[in-house]
Amino acid sequence: MHDLNFPRVSLGFFPTPLIELANLGAALGGARILMKRDDQTGLALGGNKTRKLEYILGDALAQGCDTIITAGAEQSNHCRQTAAAAAKLKLECHLILGGTEPASARGNLLLDRLLGCHIHWAGDHRKGEDIPQLFEQLQSAGKHPYIVPYGGSNELGAIAFAAATRELLAQSGDEPFTHLVFASSSGGTHAGLMLGKFICDQAYRLIGVNIDKGEADDPAFDQHILSLANRTAALLEIEHRFSNEDLILNSDYLGAGYGVVGALEREAISLTARTEGILLDPVYTGRAMGGLIDMIRKGAIGDNDKILFWHTGGAPALFAYASELIPEDRGEH
Repeated sequence: MHDLNFPRVSLGFFPTPLIELANLGAALGGARILMKRDDQTGLALGGNKTRKLEYILGDALAQGCDTIITAGAEQSNHCRQTAAAAAKLKLECHLILGGTEPASARGNLLLDRLLGCHIHWAGDHRKGEDIPQLFEQLQSAGKHPYIVPYGGSNELGAIAFAAATRELLAQSGDEPFTHLVFASSSGGTHAGLMLGKFICDQAYRLIGVNIDKGEADDPAFDQHILSLANRTAALLEIEHRFSNEDLILNSDYLGAGYGVVGALEREAISLTARTEGILLDPVYTGRAMGGLIDMIRKGAIGDNDKILFWHTGGAPALFAYASELIPEDRGEH
């Protein structure tokens, strides 16, 4: 077994629950769907980034850093969990958020404010483009800053999800999964789950549902995932090298773009809520579940398959998307 025991801090409640979505499966014609509840990690309303932050901030503390910098969109779940982790560890936290400051703080932004972090608005830059400048400013002010990458997606973040694969398999019993479906956005979760699948010698189809079209000048996302998976494998002294044949990135559900709610997300969020009492989020898990529902309906995933949907969290963002999810003129009760 490969050693995944890198420095880490305790931030969440693990293992997270593994449950069966019997009602949702029945509503979809009998599909067997299980859910890994990383929305229940416990850090400021939970989410999968808590796993990554245990390793990443463990490294920050080991280096003697006192200030954390990260970046994301206005409703970033990653930024909210980073702010919470920094508060717990008594670290100063700076968030660089895309867009301009809204008139009122809702959803994740409200929680960021409550958690006491410093917020910097960056216009079109939501992926950390302005981090180097802020890093220099904080250094000049006598701080010892540490950069948490966009989405927590570096080698340490990927190692966290290789470890999470072991956690999942310890819970799942003898009958193997045939498919594992999740939202793929910044690459760390995807790369880590690829690594975990290899380390644990699993045969399931690992399907990342692509969430973000990206910018025209961004590197190709699939190659970013492969590069991160291979860098992490090298760090762990694993000789295997991942290639395009190892990667499934489904880009059929990008809709109108990142954070734009459409019919796919609305139905997935509503159906999961009304059949299971479980809340998905409008940006990531709503889109990924919408993709899974569509794959089941089209027969790409069959009734005899055993599916794992990894709920990566994000429900606080629902409150910032109320009008897109249930328009006021629909008169629903």
